[in-house]
Amino acid sequence: MCGRFKLTKKQQEVVDRYNAEVERLFEEMYNASPTQNLPVVTNEKPDKIQFFRWGLIPYWAKEIAIGNKMFNARAETIREKPSFKIPFQRRRCLVPADGFYEWKKLAEGKKQPYVITLKSDALFSFAGLWDVWKNPDGDSINSFTIITTTPNSLMTDIHDRMPVILKREDEKIWLDKNTKTEDVFSLLKPFNAEEMKVEMISKVG
Repeated sequence: MCGRFKLTKKQQEVVDRYNAEVERLFEEMYNASPTQNLPVVTNEKPDKIQFFRWGLIPYWAKEIAIGNKMFNARAETIREKPSFKIPFQRRRCLVPADGFYEWKKLAEGKKQPYVITLKSDALFSFAGLWDVWKNPDGDSINSFTIITTTPNSLMTDIHDRMPVILKREDEKIWLDKNTKTEDVFSLLKPFNAEEMKVEMISKVG
């Protein structure tokens, strides 16, 4: 699973990377977490960097709290789960990041945090889904989830899941509504371990 990540590049670097206008100013994020409003690039507005709540709230949900547990979506069941089936078909997004955190379980219930980045230290995109939910007052809340898959060889010893990181050349395919479902699904695979690095850290953030 992926419940913490970082986006520590300068805003202009993010803007240039995605060739998109930013909705509002933002600073470096060292500990992005669920329920926060975070930058995304959607299939509907690929030229905009918008801010959505992390934790997908399905359009049919009765209350916002359901989103608190939906910060990840398993790739293996994404085409069947009611919460993700329609967003997978119609509402896909990129979630900019330059690293993510994971905790390895140790003896006596302890956990060791790690930060995982690209060897190039470059920005990358998680594969995400988004949806729009209206609260009882009629206000719309945009939210997203990050898709996870099985771990690559780098991650296997740390956790049994990892977020889907898209190859840069696959980002447009992911956002394109005209891409066939089977072609979109084929992108949901572990990222090349040879291009990644992992570092043990004392704390997150």
